Amino acid sequence: MEKAGRIDPWSSEQSTDYARIVSQFGLSSVDPDSLPNPGMLHRRGIVFAHRDLDVVVDCMGAGDPFGVLTGLMPSGRMHLGHSMVIEQVRWFQEQGADVTVAVADLEALATRGTSLSKGRETALREYVLNYAAMGLDPDNTNVYFQSSRPAVQRLAFTLGQRTNLSEFEAIYGFNGESNLAHVQAPLVQVGDIVHPQMEDYGGLRPIVVPVGVDQDPHLRLTRGITQKTNWFNVKQRKSGGLTVALSVQDGNKSELGVSESGKIDMNSRKNVISSLEGSIKEIGFSDVKSNPKHGTIEIPGATLADRSRIMMKVLAKERKMGGMGLFPPCSTYHRFAVGMTGDKMSSSKPETTIFMDDDVEVMTKKVKRAISGGQPTVEEHRRHGGNVSKDVAFQYLQFFFEADDRALDEIQREYESGRLLAGEVKQLCIDSATEWLNELNEKRGQWEDRINEFLAPDAL
Repeated sequence: MEKAGRIDPWSSEQSTDYARIVSQFGLSSVDPDSLPNPGMLHRRGIVFAHRDLDVVVDCMGAGDPFGVLTGLMPSGRMHLGHSMVIEQVRWFQEQGADVTVAVADLEALATRGTSLSKGRETALREYVLNYAAMGLDPDNTNVYFQSSRPAVQRLAFTLGQRTNLSEFEAIYGFNGESNLAHVQAPLVQVGDIVHPQMEDYGGLRPIVVPVGVDQDPHLRLTRGITQKTNWFNVKQRKSGGLTVALSVQDGNKSELGVSESGKIDMNSRKNVISSLEGSIKEIGFSDVKSNPKHGTIEIPGATLADRSRIMMKVLAKERKMGGMGLFPPCSTYHRFAVGMTGDKMSSSKPETTIFMDDDVEVMTKKVKRAISGGQPTVEEHRRHGGNVSKDVAFQYLQFFFEADDRALDEIQREYESGRLLAGEVKQLCIDSATEWLNELNEKRGQWEDRINEFLAPDAL
């Protein structure tokens, strides 16, 4: 795959051709006007794409349960790039979501050699403390560790039977030289993403995962696997409406009225179809046409907007029959914030980013050295204006520090007109960042002795 279309969770080089990414990987664009109380990142197009966000928005409107999942790698320091995810998680939580935070301590051990004890320390003192300071509600947040939640590992093993190395090669580009730890890690992440739907962790409900677009391979893998497990598929009909079709698999033949030889027990099959019809009629679809022999139920009056409601009903039915009944994860995607030096932010390269615990003096030096969008001379700048697309200080105001849209627009107008100089934009960034860091530090102090409030029972 050429670099412009590259999507790799582990690479330091990523595509920023977002229009192409949306098209290539079948994403949908985010419409801020469709969201209740859209956040700053939505309004500014920083959260730019999604998969099935409409399902979650419907839950918000109806007051139905839904969850949000995020994860953290307990290695290195937390920097501004991480804050974009937490801002989104907080927004979902404010709209009614329960929050699950996965600490990828097993992945850190396997891929980076971080011991479980060191991973725990880093997760609590570096990440969870900042999550608390950024406004997550401990009463509706559960932080867990992969190593202390065997259900995740069991689920990863079970669902791993639904994929193969060919699919991994297609999604991740793995080959014969790939580290086996990198092959294992995505399967554990599948378990992380899916397990909040298990009865012990909240039950069947949509789960949304906000990520940078580089993490989309994990979401594609998980969505593909969950769909393969489902006993009942809900698809659009060519003639309009939706079809519910039985998916006969090795583990569900008898439940779906099929003998080991492949012969259909029509009495058993009719009972399955009748039960499904009853569930579908419960949500208002009375005009249904069933074909037990083919294992299908036609719903002519249904639209794509009804698909998620119907899916929830048939998944619940699947669970009663002994299946897993997993709803494919929803997801949102944000743009990359440029690093101070023009490349990707990285915890291993302190010069590329502002860390959550940077003092004001360190932050100030970084901003002053950051790439500018100004002209070589004051005279040229007054004549031609600045380029906000290249200016790191402006982009940090846009992504992190300036919450007022009108104030940001004014800064952009003044800078592009040449009336505002590059050094003045940097000073505005420094002033806003100073306020932001000081406030964050104060809030960290308030939570320092209370971070256990965010931990799930199996993480204590």
